[in-house]
Amino acid sequence: MKVHVKHWSAVAQWRWNTGNTNHDQDDEGDVCGICRVPFEGCCPSCKMPGDDCPLIWGECSHVFHMHCLLKWLGTAASKSQCPMDRRAWVTAERKANEPAAS
Repeated sequence: MKVHVKHWSAVAQWRWNTGNTNHDQDDEGDVCGICRVPFEGCCPSCKMPGDDCPLIWGECSHVFHMHCLLKWLGTAASKSQCPMDRRAWVTAERKANEPAAS
């Protein structure tokens, strides 16, 4: 018996590597703490997710869409603090062996 494939559709999914290993549950850890949009989506300022709407990590381990955080830090109310825990915002350095997205 021979099988001839007439049509094939590939499906793929990507995720930012936020360090959260439990991707199966729709929990609060996979959304931006400022705009509340999932990291796989994009911030309200962007049209397409991915490298044009990157994530930014703080030394406090909180993760945000970069554009959301920059907008937040630009307000007087932010006092240059993390919006989640109100510690002084310090951007964490990514390690060279850490992939930016998975």
